[in-house]
Amino acid sequence: MSYKIICGSCTEKLKSKKLKGIDLTFLDPPFNQGKEYAEHDDNLPDEIYWQWMQEICSSIYALTSNGGAIYFMQREKNTEYVLNCLRTSGWNLQNLIVWKKKSSAVPCSNKFGKHYQIIAFATKGKKSRVFNRLRINPSLPAGYKLERENGLYVTDVWDDIRELTSGYFAGDEALRNLNGERFHKQQAPISLLLRIILSSTKIGDTVLDPFAGTGTTLVVAEQLGRKSLGIELDPMNVECIENRLTDFRNDDNIQRYFKDYIHTENLSEIWDTDEIISTNKNKVLSLFR
Repeated sequence: MSYKIICGSCTEKLKSKKLKGIDLTFLDPPFNQGKEYAEHDDNLPDEIYWQWMQEICSSIYALTSNGGAIYFMQREKNTEYVLNCLRTSGWNLQNLIVWKKKSSAVPCSNKFGKHYQIIAFATKGKKSRVFNRLRINPSLPAGYKLERENGLYVTDVWDDIRELTSGYFAGDEALRNLNGERFHKQQAPISLLLRIILSSTKIGDTVLDPFAGTGTTLVVAEQLGRKSLGIELDPMNVECIENRLTDFRNDDNIQRYFKDYIHTENLSEIWDTDEIISTNKNKVLSLFR
């Protein structure tokens, strides 16, 4: 087993001297929006909340290998606070990623509608220990006539990943209770974690998710041949993660996204699927059509 799930507060668990050698962290904390969590107060005073976030960033920094990465996801209005947390705790910003949502923008009465979240990508040290330049092959934009032979490099605008946060857009991937309601309303999509882990790790690296939620980070890391550590406060979520990892669902299978990255030059080195990769590109593309 290459994963470990710890039930408890990440504030305390990250101080353990047993934890070390983290190569990548996906930091997707509660956003302090007053949502209902069984084990967490999501309505903290702003000052307290951001002091907490800075403490978390500092703790993760101390556990991270030189050149290791953190991806800190937050609401767009909190960008300045995210950057300050990272800077103050020693991280070096590499990119501010815009994750543009596919559903309609949230309308606002006195400003432009909200249509994205930010993900701050930073490293311990000025240079990444691992950065894989992924190539994808999205649909041709309007006004373009010629297909791309080898796709294009992923940029800092991610507009090809579907969120799971509302209505039918959550699709079958979202975990649901018996009554059909989503088990966790903020579940991150498989495709988002796939891109992050592929970009900033190699096979055998260790991935941390200190707010593990439903365990998407661990599910993707396990399939990619990475070790993973998840910390989760809610025992019900911990049970969900354990079940998800011991009994993989078809909707958690990352192989359906393999075709999206087929033009990545070093794909055979970072995606642990020897049988698929050994097939030539044309056969792989036809297999997933």
